[in-house]
Amino acid sequence: MSLLNVGGRALLANQVALQTAGNNIANVNTPGYSRQTVSLQTVQGQFTGGGYIGQGVDVQTILRNHNELLTRQAAAAGAVQAADSTRAQRLSQVQDIFPGGTKGLGASITDMMNSLADVVASPSDITARTVTLTRVSEMAGRMRSAAEQLGEVAYSVTEQLGGLTDKINSLAQSVAQVNDQIARTKGNGQVPNDLLDRREQLIRELNQYVQTTQIPATDGTVGLFVAGSQPLVLGTTATPVSVQEAGQFPGSGQMRLMFNPPGATPIELDENLLGGGEAAGLLRFANTDLAEARNLLGRMAQAIGMTMNAQQKLGLTLDGTQGKDLFAVETSAQGFSSGTAVGTASYSDPARFAASDYEVRFTTPPAGQVVRLSDGKATPFTDLANLSGQQIDGLQFNLTSAGAPGERMLFKPFAAPAANIQATVYSPRDLAVANPINASMGKTNGGTLQLAALQATGKPTPLVLPGNANPTATPAIAGGVQLQFNATTPVTFDAVDRSTNPPTTLAAGQTYVSGQPISINGWSITLQGTPKAGDTVTVGNALDPQYGDAYTRNAGNGTALMNLRDAKLFDESTMSDGYAGLMAQVGTRTQSAQYAADLSTSIAKNLESDRTAVSGVNLDEEAGKLIQYQQAYQASAKMLQIAQSIFDSLIQTMGR
Repeated sequence: MSLLNVGGRALLANQVALQTAGNNIANVNTPGYSRQTVSLQTVQGQFTGGGYIGQGVDVQTILRNHNELLTRQAAAAGAVQAADSTRAQRLSQVQDIFPGGTKGLGASITDMMNSLADVVASPSDITARTVTLTRVSEMAGRMRSAAEQLGEVAYSVTEQLGGLTDKINSLAQSVAQVNDQIARTKGNGQVPNDLLDRREQLIRELNQYVQTTQIPATDGTVGLFVAGSQPLVLGTTATPVSVQEAGQFPGSGQMRLMFNPPGATPIELDENLLGGGEAAGLLRFANTDLAEARNLLGRMAQAIGMTMNAQQKLGLTLDGTQGKDLFAVETSAQGFSSGTAVGTASYSDPARFAASDYEVRFTTPPAGQVVRLSDGKATPFTDLANLSGQQIDGLQFNLTSAGAPGERMLFKPFAAPAANIQATVYSPRDLAVANPINASMGKTNGGTLQLAALQATGKPTPLVLPGNANPTATPAIAGGVQLQFNATTPVTFDAVDRSTNPPTTLAAGQTYVSGQPISINGWSITLQGTPKAGDTVTVGNALDPQYGDAYTRNAGNGTALMNLRDAKLFDESTMSDGYAGLMAQVGTRTQSAQYAADLSTSIAKNLESDRTAVSGVNLDEEAGKLIQYQQAYQASAKMLQIAQSIFDSLIQTMGR
């Protein structure tokens, strides 16, 4: 009978081994399946006078081939890879919005500036003026188109984030349900391998969307935590998450992942603590990468618009009127705060704009600091008057009420300019290409003075045009501002306003340097050559009746407009090079993100290979085990056959 028992146990044990190997082969392609192995143990031997006689074998348990460390490392690496790949993919879309060549925004800026050359060559040519206004409109249109495409990307990111939170909540709920099943089965003393595989697969899938930290509990459940400490799954309870606008800056468009405990106020999760996962990658893209691209584009639109508007308004149209704005641009940007601070930021100096968002942070109100978020540079202020009196990166922050201690106020001055820029001059006659001033050399000059440049600049003081002549006055008023050169070493000059009676000296004894601009009342004249004592140069109002319609054949302001292409506006880059700088910054960020994605993909792939080397099914190995267990099963069956034959012989012998 003992032989029968040993054979029966062996038969059953090898049958379980065969079934386990077959189960491994059947699940070779099942995601998350961990290879299982039969653990056999010897049955306690029977004591006899001749020693312990073996009683056969029993199945102790079905082992799950699994390495906890490798599993967690692979899940974490997969989360980082998902975040990096999602961000790189979205940045590639942004890069496509800013192409080079003739289809790029840079080409439209260049075409607009180059078209002014024909106007300068022929100031009264209506066709040339029309072409310029067409180029102006095209440039503004491309700015709006690029901003619209960025808006479409932002919208798709928001929609994708909404879909991701649904998946996160669904997977978290599934983990909680499996936790419940595992806790219920723990009392039977055996490990529920398939449930554990199911839970780990759910956790791996969850980490593709948001990185989690896993902490096991004594009841067999696993707690999942996000952003360091928030319990996404705790035992059999899952807490939902959502994506909403930042509560601290309502209306700003900044997105946050929100943790929503039942019956409690939603908790805003710091995206810097989220780690990996597609949700973290999308949030970083939306709040950082996309914001920078929008700021670069918005700064370009605002700076070009303000700079050209300023010069256009200094010139004269064909009808002799002062020019009006070429572009409709933003005048101020609203601040965002959930506290008591209220105010706006206005634009003052386009040459100093930085492509960044800003925060006004109140430390000891009304004192605080303005922080440039792109690099963290802080500018302190003592009170609101001190704040509004400062110019920070070409901006003025005008607050009507201060915030509470610790309150922050967000400003996004370059988020809207590109989307709202419009061409506002439609009639070619309204293009102000004529200088509002003219210059003439004294008829009795004996030196070698020559006019090199004459331009209305509006700097360093607003433009004040020279007064007109009045020949009917007694005595007659000559008009204009006359530069009168003196016989000194070095040569000096006096600037005399001849439109007053008697004439007024504006400046006396000023040193003359050939080729160096002379700035008076918001206009600038550059002379070359050497004057003699008594030589004069008169700068007059272009609309002075004594000059007739000479202004219609003048293109001095058109030349100044055209020369703006070489003005430094964007981090020491010129207007014509600004778009190239934008492309370079977006391209560098995209390339860096792609490199990070490639690196994290390689790491995740290697760790997953290490995990599957332990947990994965090897068909060759399982085929070998099938043969091994088959032979053992056959031998066990033979043992039973022999035992039966011996038992039959014994019965027959006893029957005689």
